[in-house]
Amino acid sequence: MSNFPTKAQVVIIGGGIIGASTLYHLGKKGWNDCVLLEKNELTAGSTWHAAGNVPTFSTSWAIMNMQRYSTELYSCLGEEVDYPMNYHQTGSIRLAHSKERMEEFQRAMSMGHYQGIEMEIWTPEQAKERYPFLETHGLEGVLWDPSDGDIDPAQVTQALAKGARDMGQKIIRFCPATDVTQKEDKTWIVHTEKGDIECDYVVNAAGYYAQRVGEWFKPYGGRTVPMMVMSHQYLLTEQIPEIEAWSNEHGGKLPLIRDVDVSYYLRQEKNGYNLGPYEPNCKAHWTTKDDPMPDDFSFQLWSDDLDRIEDIVTDAMERVPLMASSGIQSVINGPIPYAPDGLPLIGPMPGVENAFEACVFTFGIAQGGGAGKVMAEWIIDGATEWDMWAVDPRRYTDYTDQDYCNKKGLEVYGNEYAMHFPHHEWPAARDKKLSPVHSRVKELGGQMGAYNGWERANWFAKPGDDTSEESTHTWNRSGPWQQRIREEVENVRDNCGVLDLPGFSRFEVRGEGAAEALRGLIAGGLPKIGRINLVYIPNTQGRILTEMSCIRLDENEFIMITAATAQWHDRDILIQAMPASVTVEDVTTTRDTLIVTGPNSRQILSNLSDADLSLGWLTHQFAAITGKPVHLIRVSFAGELGWEIHALNEDMPEIYEAILDGGAKPFGMYALNSMRLEKGYRAWKGDLSTDYSLLEGGLERFVKLDKSQNFPGKAAIQNEKQQGVKKSFVTLIIDAGEADAPYMSCIWKDGEIIGETTSGGWGYRVNASIALGIVRSNFAAPGTELEVEIYGKKYPAVIQKDEPLWDPANERLRT
Repeated sequence: MSNFPTKAQVVIIGGGIIGASTLYHLGKKGWNDCVLLEKNELTAGSTWHAAGNVPTFSTSWAIMNMQRYSTELYSCLGEEVDYPMNYHQTGSIRLAHSKERMEEFQRAMSMGHYQGIEMEIWTPEQAKERYPFLETHGLEGVLWDPSDGDIDPAQVTQALAKGARDMGQKIIRFCPATDVTQKEDKTWIVHTEKGDIECDYVVNAAGYYAQRVGEWFKPYGGRTVPMMVMSHQYLLTEQIPEIEAWSNEHGGKLPLIRDVDVSYYLRQEKNGYNLGPYEPNCKAHWTTKDDPMPDDFSFQLWSDDLDRIEDIVTDAMERVPLMASSGIQSVINGPIPYAPDGLPLIGPMPGVENAFEACVFTFGIAQGGGAGKVMAEWIIDGATEWDMWAVDPRRYTDYTDQDYCNKKGLEVYGNEYAMHFPHHEWPAARDKKLSPVHSRVKELGGQMGAYNGWERANWFAKPGDDTSEESTHTWNRSGPWQQRIREEVENVRDNCGVLDLPGFSRFEVRGEGAAEALRGLIAGGLPKIGRINLVYIPNTQGRILTEMSCIRLDENEFIMITAATAQWHDRDILIQAMPASVTVEDVTTTRDTLIVTGPNSRQILSNLSDADLSLGWLTHQFAAITGKPVHLIRVSFAGELGWEIHALNEDMPEIYEAILDGGAKPFGMYALNSMRLEKGYRAWKGDLSTDYSLLEGGLERFVKLDKSQNFPGKAAIQNEKQQGVKKSFVTLIIDAGEADAPYMSCIWKDGEIIGETTSGGWGYRVNASIALGIVRSNFAAPGTELEVEIYGKKYPAVIQKDEPLWDPANERLRT
């Protein structure tokens, strides 16, 4: 090909809506020398058979941002690029069959209002007025979303492609990529059947082929893409005269219906219906040797399998009897990729420099516009406007083998519209990573939760407690766990508790220049040898990228400890920041951690250890417990006198048993969360996220603007300090009802939203409902009376002093 490009800024592999949107948004940001490769025609994968629904509803802040942006983009895209599109913003009626579902709707509506989406709660009778063919039996209420609708997937993809081409971008169809090679300078060569393209960055946007493409990156630090493929069916009815008459009378289409408790959507398609079920009796494809993934499935479908969805079709006909008046015209049964949590992979490719993923989209049409925006920001700016951890590929680590992906994909699909209650744990594909004392923790009554694949006890049940999955189907704090959490917290307060905490991400950083490299990475200072402190790493915009505990062993020897879920995220940050003379070793899996905390912790440990337990707060030492070598760190996330014990896996069972025998009692993650809220300690990707700057997050004491190193975001933080901080971190006491404030609950003042909660829960030592949050700075003074909206109801709240609610002078920690 005479015009085949041999160089580009970015090469995107995959020509569905995600690839086209990424190319378009790169152009909008001024990068107009980019190439998209598609092995067939544009939209040949999941895009071509997609139903094309475009909702905004989500209880994920990141997903709602993306979907809202998509609706805004699609409403003007056709005119902007001069390409005709069928986009119908019909609004949607989302049906609730229970009080709990209505509470979920109220939460989503509140989040929507914050983002400018004017959702409303309707009675079933109001829904009937808007949708006369609807039967209202068994309904508690309805959520109305006026921005919901549908779009032609091929048209919107072609519109994005035209817009990209008009900006100078190149799209090469019928040109399969075959491999990649990373050069010494970390740039790329993308190999294709038509030639090679050298580029700075590569994006895997290969849809349900993303796992195959991902294998090419393994020699350069990559891993198998965590995904599987589901068979999704929807059916189209024949034309229905009553729908045609209604549309002619009202000049538009009927609203879309989502019966989320039965698990389907129903929308007008021309003058008939499109019914899309998400059946529990679902089916995966391409997961066994006798069902291999073909080399090319472009523009292909599977045979229909209506027996799987018979019950849902029957229910839909009872809900909208008009549907039963028409026969089935066709059935679409095509592949949809699923990540283990049902959310896409958008962001840096784990372990691989200058490579990104924009793939595994279950709702790619709805999220496509926002995904392209996010990808362009990742590539060009190195950071995104919204915190996108919910979809960051690095949220998964090495536990996501194919068995895990297959089981979780089936579970998510079969529960597509399920409510995600705060005390509920999904049961599929568990026990992927176990601590060395896992069986003992279970014997003691541990009710387990998964944290980056690691099993940790959330709370400890006693004989007779209801530990059924059904008991967790509530938004309320009350349940069989409540009294047990209280007992665990009170034991830590009055005696001594022990928490097994496997999976703490742990990195050993050593070598000439390590200290200086860390000074150039963190916003503050390093601890002295023998000490530990918190350090914060900003992104280039001065926002909170991550928090680490920095333990200094020697001049250029450190241990960096971070959250379990941050393992691959923070590993990549450290590796990319260190010079060649410095090694970063991930030793997470070789050790286990115990938190031993409470006023009796020193006495219990003194009977078992040769450690100097008089060393002060924020110190560390190597010692022995029951003769086993340990790294003993004097910190406590619970806010009581205490230590972290880090020991080799093989030594931990004996240490754990000795501490229990010494008088400590086990406690779980729910109790720890309660106690850290009382101390105002932040949690990563809740209170600490790139949605907030370090100054907004109340972390100025961890920032040294006068140091010589030009750490990331330094200029942005200096400018923000000069201009004045517009948002401030606060602690609230809420006169709450039966539920505590979840993440992103709206904070109100005089009828206006002035902030949001970042985490919340009950404090059992202070006996109050607590929320941490961000508000406009002019409302941040202690004593300010506000309201916090919790599942649709506003509760009085008061801003507290800028100090811990429990033990404000930290006397118990320092004893």
